[in-house]
Amino acid sequence: MPRSIAHHLGSAGFLAKLAEPFTGEALFDCLADMVFFIKDNQGRYVVVNQTLVNRCRLERKEELLERTAAQLFPGPGGEAFLSQDLEVIRSGLPLMNALELHTYHQGEPGWCLTTKLPLFDKAGRCTGLVGFSRDLHAPEENNQAWGQLARAIDQARASLDQPWPLSRLAQEAGIGPYQMDHRIRQVFHLTPGQLLLKFRMDQATQQLRHTTSPISAVALNCGYSDQSAFTRQFRRTIGMSPGEYRRIHRTGGE
Repeated sequence: MPRSIAHHLGSAGFLAKLAEPFTGEALFDCLADMVFFIKDNQGRYVVVNQTLVNRCRLERKEELLERTAAQLFPGPGGEAFLSQDLEVIRSGLPLMNALELHTYHQGEPGWCLTTKLPLFDKAGRCTGLVGFSRDLHAPEENNQAWGQLARAIDQARASLDQPWPLSRLAQEAGIGPYQMDHRIRQVFHLTPGQLLLKFRMDQATQQLRHTTSPISAVALNCGYSDQSAFTRQFRRTIGMSPGEYRRIHRTGGE
């Protein structure tokens, strides 16, 4: 909650009159496409919504409480989530709309946008965080803007080994850069940069799963001439290195 709103409600005594502390838990229980959580200063779950319980194939919220993401999701992905939590708490800085690929216990990956906000006590110390991960839905192809985007999007997907600045996307679509930016946000609910990152990471995960191509070749195919830059971006987005991802998810290839 922004401090200005919290100050207003506190000065009015509104929150103090509530029978129980307001966490938004019941409200977020109604949202099946969003994971909601509050964590303490060690990254342990204090409040979760039912969606997270369901996706972890658990029955009760109590089974998640007082556990960290690393304990809930064993492996590199869980460790990356915990590291991200602790960095928000350490720095006191928010994480806003980070594009991430999550994999839950049923093994099905899903793209989401994650936001985490630090929580402060009255002395100004960061005591935890509140956040959510919102599912990224399929593009709205019935949106009128889709017709102008389709050619440019298909071209970009077919040649991800090349750079795709906004100006080039706009040129392929036959519209201006500002219009292109606006239409991508309309249809995909992502910025142009996030959309291209998603395309590149989708291709990378597919090649790591289903081919024996060296990681350096996968990086080049996805538009990264520098393998170390590819590895850093992959780790930020997927939660583990390309090599770790291949070892966990490899299904065989030619």
